[in-house]
Amino acid sequence: MTPGCPRCPTPVAPVDSKWSCPEHGLVSPLWRPGESSYDEFAAHLELAGGVPTYLPWPLSPGWRLTDFGVIAGEATYTCVSGTSELDGPVDLIVVAEEPTTGLGSRCAGTLHDDPGHELSEGPPASKVRLDGQPVPLWLVSTSDNPDGTASEWDRSVLAGEGRGRWLWLVIRPASALLLLRDGWLLRDVSTLGPALLDVPFGGPAPSW
Repeated sequence: MTPGCPRCPTPVAPVDSKWSCPEHGLVSPLWRPGESSYDEFAAHLELAGGVPTYLPWPLSPGWRLTDFGVIAGEATYTCVSGTSELDGPVDLIVVAEEPTTGLGSRCAGTLHDDPGHELSEGPPASKVRLDGQPVPLWLVSTSDNPDGTASEWDRSVLAGEGRGRWLWLVIRPASALLLLRDGWLLRDVSTLGPALLDVPFGGPAPSW
């Protein structure tokens, strides 16, 4: 696992037992693996502490855990990748984080650390279930993303509040949002036990 900035891809440097980003100053580092594997994921779960690590469960046939990361005690993310008949290759990133952490915003390509007022406007776009509990999710606009690209065409972003933390889902391509239906189950795999051995790892990590 190697450290990085949770808000940008700039490398971080150790400063007096802390970590500093040239862009964002002192940060709690985001730890990511060089390659997705069971051993690295075990290290991820240990660093996560009490922050849940969510995966769609069960994984559909042919889907793999291609990327993951953790900010100790603050946030986790996972990415599963597979294919659908309509969309071809699909990536789904799930982020659970404390407010103002900024990791979900970085994965989503949005301007502000937290999802914002959009979460209270109108009915939710979808729902997921966190270990059986329903969580409403709202679409988050990516039209004002920091790099100025038309990311609203290459991804769909949903966010809501689950168990006192922000829950983000980033789906690429945007059209693959149709794969998400009410009742989707996200499971905290830190409680999975021996079944975790059956999770398939590997494949190229998404770019974000």
